[in-house]
Amino acid sequence: MAKLPVLTDPQFTPGQSYNALERLALRFIRDERDLPFVKLSFWMTVVLIPLTVLFYWPGMFRWWMAPMYWAVLYGFFADRYILMLHNTSHRGLWKREYDFLRGYIPWVLGPFAGETPETYYIHHMTMHHLEGNLPKDLSSTMMYQRDSVIDFAKYWLDFFFLSMFKLGRYELGRKRTNLAVWMVVGELSWYVGVAIGCYFNWAATLTVFIAPFLVCRFVMMAGNWGQHAFVCPDDPGSSYKSSITCINHRYNQRCFNDGYHISHHLKANRHWTEHPQELLDNVENYIKHDALVFRDVDFLGVWFLLMTKNYEKLADLFVDMRDTPMPRAELIALMKKRTQIIDCTKPEILAAVPT
Repeated sequence: MAKLPVLTDPQFTPGQSYNALERLALRFIRDERDLPFVKLSFWMTVVLIPLTVLFYWPGMFRWWMAPMYWAVLYGFFADRYILMLHNTSHRGLWKREYDFLRGYIPWVLGPFAGETPETYYIHHMTMHHLEGNLPKDLSSTMMYQRDSVIDFAKYWLDFFFLSMFKLGRYELGRKRTNLAVWMVVGELSWYVGVAIGCYFNWAATLTVFIAPFLVCRFVMMAGNWGQHAFVCPDDPGSSYKSSITCINHRYNQRCFNDGYHISHHLKANRHWTEHPQELLDNVENYIKHDALVFRDVDFLGVWFLLMTKNYEKLADLFVDMRDTPMPRAELIALMKKRTQIIDCTKPEILAAVPT
């Protein structure tokens, strides 16, 4: 008999009442549960774009404005934007007749949060979920020691400098020339835009576009590392054994239940409000596969604890849903085993498929 965790993460309550503006927005979107994405897009538009115009206005920018801008960006928008982009990549936001609006989130709002247009969608949707952190996944963590600062540095440097070339080759190798072209168009449009911005006002461009880009590409890879740090060498294709779940953290409240990464890989288009119930409904499967579920921590927290090799703290945060708890030493041994380098040349590893 499993012990069900008490979850505080957001779930949808049917029959909600909406104000006039919310009812207007609901006419344009497919699913009322995604109304928070419309609100977030609206507030990013009315806050960040006017601030950007102000910064580029001749003679207006002062360096003391930069930290204030970043406080607004990271205090209210950046993390939530990335997970809005994630969810709207998996499930279209707009009704069919308004689908021409789909470019607004990645093309207009994306650069303010450090995202280059199209790259996220192509990397995440047409490569990462297809390959499932296995050897052909360009962001796979398997071939790295996942509690090593040096190995994470190698992982990040490879992504930052080479991933776009590798992703282009990956798409061309699968005869998806249109995706490769769109990725190049998205990437180059960002670099051209930044070059033009620097010509007119390099300080404003550094503040609004370049710094968020650098932060985003670090945070996203640290987050992916945390999501896929614990990989079972005997069954690396299992979503239960190559991903983790983080529950009952402010991150889930802000970022649309992104902590439920096992649930997400089990069913990529599962709606973000349904993840908590999926865990409750399938606790026995999580126990059966020795899935790692943590509380009161997010993926960056997991990444940091691994970089400091703090397995004791990770054990404190582990949510044991068994009637008879796993001995602490056994749990730590399990976590350490799942952070070891995996030989991706083995036939059984190369033949594994995501499940």
